[in-house]
Amino acid sequence: MNSSLWKFATAPMMDWTDRHCRVFHRLLSRRALLYTEMVTTGAVIHGDRKRLLGFDASEHPVALQLGGSEPADLATSAKIGEEFGYDEINLNVGCPSDRVKDGRFGACLMAEPDLVGDCVAAMKRAVQIPVTVKCRIGIDDQDPEVALDRLARAVVDAGTDALIVHARKAWLDGLSPKENRDIPPLDYDRVYRLKAALPHVPIIINGGIPSIEAAKQHLAHVDGVMLGRAAYQDPWRLLAVDPELFGEAPQHATMREALAALEPYIARELARGVRLHAITRHLVGAYHAVPGARAFRRHLAERGVKPEAGIEVLREAVAMVEERAAAAVVTYA
Repeated sequence: MNSSLWKFATAPMMDWTDRHCRVFHRLLSRRALLYTEMVTTGAVIHGDRKRLLGFDASEHPVALQLGGSEPADLATSAKIGEEFGYDEINLNVGCPSDRVKDGRFGACLMAEPDLVGDCVAAMKRAVQIPVTVKCRIGIDDQDPEVALDRLARAVVDAGTDALIVHARKAWLDGLSPKENRDIPPLDYDRVYRLKAALPHVPIIINGGIPSIEAAKQHLAHVDGVMLGRAAYQDPWRLLAVDPELFGEAPQHATMREALAALEPYIARELARGVRLHAITRHLVGAYHAVPGARAFRRHLAERGVKPEAGIEVLREAVAMVEERAAAAVVTYA
């Protein structure tokens, strides 16, 4: 398996990486591997599949992340995902929320590596596309040296095509999901040691990585890097992915160009009855730390939520940034 597929990815994030977000991110990078929000096997099998799994063709390569612990249900869901056209199926073994724990999937599966291996094996038998796992380095009082090795060996033996490791423990007893994103200390060296122990397995590192420059440093030790909040909250960082990590011309040279390229998609979605805010809520960080960023955010927040809001709202917000940028140049001169 060519590990370059996983050289750079944006993380699956609940309530954030929906199809509108992914279309926007694709306009910032041709090469980034995009991930869906986690979808449970029950939702895939019994829910509205078109609504839950539908995506725009421009998103490729895009991976479907599944939540579940029943091998048969995961195999069925993986097959459905493959039929929808996804490029990869990913199993969530890292989410620490109570709802996930009660459903016996997510990070609590770190305690059941053999079951995770069975799940991966079932999915591998069901599909021809890559099957991957996203996990933590351990949970609660587990020793990460032992827990991560056991999980990794189980899924590698089952045929996983890559392993994505969030370099923190998940504390299921005593910390909220939000606290689990910051309080347990990061241990990147533990992930590096895993890669050294499994040289032929693509290992992707995740957790607290703030920039593309930091990603380049990690790539000296592992096969790939996954950005989460940094990519979502400061999406302008993705403009550097193609030139900095792949040595290729950027998808679009500026955020203004990318947002202009997003307009045809917005127009199609508005025509389908989608509210503008469903799309523009993912754009609020587009101009972070740039003159006019606050006005951009405020305009989208105040005008974009109105039922009649159209594409002109985004154009007006971008114009505010451009005006302030021009004024800053004149003032400096």
